[in-house]
Amino acid sequence: MSHDHSSMSSGQGSVSTGSGVPTNFEIQELLYSARRRLPLPAKPKSLLLRFNATITAITREFANASFAPLSIRRRTIPVPGVGRTTLVLANLVLLIVLCFYGLDTKDRWSYEDIGYRTGFVCIAQLPLIFLLAGKKNIIGWLTGTSYERLNWLHRWTSRCLLLTATIHGGYWIAAWAPYGDFALKKIRTDHLTQTGVITWAILVWIVFSSSLPIRGWNYEFFVLQHLASFVVFMYFVYSHTPAEVHIWIWIPVGIFVFDRLVRALYVIYTNLSIFHPKQRKQGQISGLWACKADFAPLPHDTTRISIANPPISWSAGQHVFLSCHSVVPLQSHPFTIASIPSDGKMEFIVKAGKGGTRRIFKHAEKNHILPTAASQVVLRAKTVAIEGPYGRIRPLEQFDSVVLFAGSSGASFTVPLFRDLVRRWCTAVAVTRRIRFVWVVKSKGQLSWFAAQLSEAMEAVRLLQSAGRDVEISMSIYVTCDESFAEEHKSLLTASEPSPAQATRGRVEDSEAGELDEKGSLRKKDTEQAHEVREIDPRAESQASKACGPDGTCCCITTIDSEDVAIAAADSICTCDCGSSSPAPTAPQAKPESTASSSSTSATLTSSSKPFLDPAITVLSGRPQPRNIVRKALEQALGESAVVVCGPHGLVDGVRRSVVALSDERAVHKGTGAQGIYLHCEAFGL
Repeated sequence: MSHDHSSMSSGQGSVSTGSGVPTNFEIQELLYSARRRLPLPAKPKSLLLRFNATITAITREFANASFAPLSIRRRTIPVPGVGRTTLVLANLVLLIVLCFYGLDTKDRWSYEDIGYRTGFVCIAQLPLIFLLAGKKNIIGWLTGTSYERLNWLHRWTSRCLLLTATIHGGYWIAAWAPYGDFALKKIRTDHLTQTGVITWAILVWIVFSSSLPIRGWNYEFFVLQHLASFVVFMYFVYSHTPAEVHIWIWIPVGIFVFDRLVRALYVIYTNLSIFHPKQRKQGQISGLWACKADFAPLPHDTTRISIANPPISWSAGQHVFLSCHSVVPLQSHPFTIASIPSDGKMEFIVKAGKGGTRRIFKHAEKNHILPTAASQVVLRAKTVAIEGPYGRIRPLEQFDSVVLFAGSSGASFTVPLFRDLVRRWCTAVAVTRRIRFVWVVKSKGQLSWFAAQLSEAMEAVRLLQSAGRDVEISMSIYVTCDESFAEEHKSLLTASEPSPAQATRGRVEDSEAGELDEKGSLRKKDTEQAHEVREIDPRAESQASKACGPDGTCCCITTIDSEDVAIAAADSICTCDCGSSSPAPTAPQAKPESTASSSSTSATLTSSSKPFLDPAITVLSGRPQPRNIVRKALEQALGESAVVVCGPHGLVDGVRRSVVALSDERAVHKGTGAQGIYLHCEAFGL
């Protein structure tokens, strides 16, 4: 994910006291002056702009449209979207035309001509394949797209190459077929034919080993064998082709070398402290290497990796390749950055799978020391290297309304985007007025990953609203395998409901509880130490999460169509899916949906008598209905909206189909006045 968008605000200003921290009065003055020049959401008015908006809306619908995934024996097979399918088919049609145009496929004496033609078509595809494979490539730069969003096209272009190579070899064999076993003799004795057959076989292996099951089975093995197969493949291509076309081999080799050289130089610059004298002078970096990381275990076999004072800048939604050779030798893994630059540290939430990520989690478990009454958490830092950042997403502060969906560790992508928007509300003028945040988790343990950050953001928004800023946040947590937590959260909120007098006093205390610093973060006073998020024993949570649900509970797969009526359906049966033939009855519980404007007490997790999450966050047992959530946001939008989703393929496909259906249903930019919808999808997978 490789381009820096850390400075995208349209304006900035701050007023501070001698301590450098603005007071509430100064914040109100700043927001009042900003509100007078607050821009309105852009709407196309001229005929040309309306025509452009209509074409854009139709293109978005067409590109993101897809059929429902196929279900075979309880396995879901995703179906490619219409946009991708159209692009691949267009490339395939072009290649077929280039192979056969002007040649008679029914004439047996034309078979060798077709074989020659298809051979040249094959060799001409190599530069495009290598351009799409590089992380520093001109196609991504020209299109404003990061490499990972082009990787699927790289794979399909390679498959098209395999098709044309098969046609190339097939027509030569067909030309030799009338002469008995002449084809076998050519394979046994002719060097050109032998190298051609070997090249085709290697290409078959490359395409087969690049399929999702192989990549998912062992990603480290895939990367190593992919590089080795490429080297062998290019050698045999060189041996098989005549000298006049070798330029088409040296071009992709040059592209590959250029990409690797630029990346290597950038990695050296990023990770050697001698290139960061300012940070060395300030004492933020010591030693030769610039990056040292702490590893801490989290619930659900997850590791939090933290790099203090990183030597690079980044934007929310980007990722880097991280390597720690003392823990996982000779491996580099892409991890989404779960923090924002104003945190002063780079954090990653890494779910342990197989191979390297599992070894990282075991290292964190072994070296992490839980705090006691007399000691703090002790972490043993490891030297790490980073490459990046990579990734691009359109600046979300351009949109009137933003809807963020996350599934499990997909929150590593959406939480920084959410926090960055809140920070821009505090420090800059942004068009965005409403944010809708939805997070689907299995159990309570996963919420500890970002509970403190989400609660702090809600506190900051309450301060902004008290200062008169017209902003709104609505957050929902859907718990699929821990319905008891939804009831626990509701019970704690009910038990801690303040009286009217307490509520009035609480609002005053809330306004005095903290201030927003110049970075847009909530600055807590010393008296707020009791409101820190308590430490959860990750080992206990991890053990509980190894069953289908905590303590072996059943997972709820009921889809909640409307959060507003969830309480009325409290006596309904929740269908479970844990391999059991009989469903277990559970009751979906929810706190009525509310926003940051509610007069609730500050978010705490200090003891069992306080809510785990901010009281303004809705908690439900079940699964969300993306279409209804997005529709409600669109109905309130005054301008273009953005929908961002990161999570499993099922969640991503559901959100994508919902956005396409709503765009068509509302006739976006087609005369109804409905404004555009921008969709950005990040699915789990390799």
